[in-house]
Amino acid sequence: MTSQKTQPPAWQQTIWGQLASTQPVSLYSLQNEFMQVWISNYGGRLVRVRIPDRQGHWGDVVLGHEELRPYLNHPQATYYGALIGRFANRIKAGQFELDTQPHQIATNDDPNALHGGPNGFHTQIWTAEIRGHRLQLSHISPDGAEGFPGQLRVSATYTLSGHTLHLEWRAETDKATVLNLTHHPFWSLTGGAGDVLDHELSVNADQFTPVSADAIPTGKLANVASTAFDFRSLRRIGERIEQADPQLEFVGGYDHNFVLNGEAGSLRHAAALHDPSSGRRLEVRTTEPGLQVYSGNFTDGSFVGFGNQPYGKRSSVCLEPQHFPDSPNQPSFPSTVLRPGEVFESVTEYQFSAE
Repeated sequence: MTSQKTQPPAWQQTIWGQLASTQPVSLYSLQNEFMQVWISNYGGRLVRVRIPDRQGHWGDVVLGHEELRPYLNHPQATYYGALIGRFANRIKAGQFELDTQPHQIATNDDPNALHGGPNGFHTQIWTAEIRGHRLQLSHISPDGAEGFPGQLRVSATYTLSGHTLHLEWRAETDKATVLNLTHHPFWSLTGGAGDVLDHELSVNADQFTPVSADAIPTGKLANVASTAFDFRSLRRIGERIEQADPQLEFVGGYDHNFVLNGEAGSLRHAAALHDPSSGRRLEVRTTEPGLQVYSGNFTDGSFVGFGNQPYGKRSSVCLEPQHFPDSPNQPSFPSTVLRPGEVFESVTEYQFSAE
């Protein structure tokens, strides 16, 4: 008698709400014995992740809301959990030159472009296809969208396996363009209450990219040693965040790109986040060259999310694998140019545990 291999559970689809245009928005859910995950085709958002703590009590570890409405209307929720493109992070003044041609893209972070502009990927309805335990989201960004050249075909595939949520990007263009894709969950391993200043963070980086007062990189690489940016071993996020340092003062805390050690393109350890109170731990692995660390400096408590919790200042930390900010204007940074015939591929993994 032959035994049949147990098939992994498939994603379940429900209608979550609709846009002002009446276009429906779906929510996709999947769970196993280690975690529960909810993803929407609106912005490809990771809406909710629940995992147990060391006592076995389940709790939310990303900031979010049960309803669609706040993601459409509340400025604090603009990027919560979203897929970000065409260009993650900032481009100075929304301007760059590609093959001697100047380009002006939409600006939304005065005076700079941030996260692909006001109508970036985080605002789009992605086409979803369930393939067993894989959820593939795809989008066609037309030539000229937010000022970016080329029609871009992009997909983001989520896979849940054991303790790990796997995200795989793929993109192609019909015209030379610039591309920088990332994922933007706001993590809080406590279960959503309070701030993350007592979370312990490590980042696999010996260098970071300093910024000027407008949060744009200077183009230099700085060593993290003997600075508030040294997270080469686990350190409390709040340990040095108020230190007198122009880099911290420019952006109100951490909002900086770290230069990850190891070869870009290879899947490697990027960061670890640990909450001593719950025992929950997150490890991030990526093929990207950089990791933006953002300490929730501008969340102001006006947004109330899961468990009726107001999300105040530093109530979360973002760990965003990506290429470096303003790369089109920084020739020494890893290139973000994508040309016809080339395929952009990138992988990020989130692995959860409780200690």
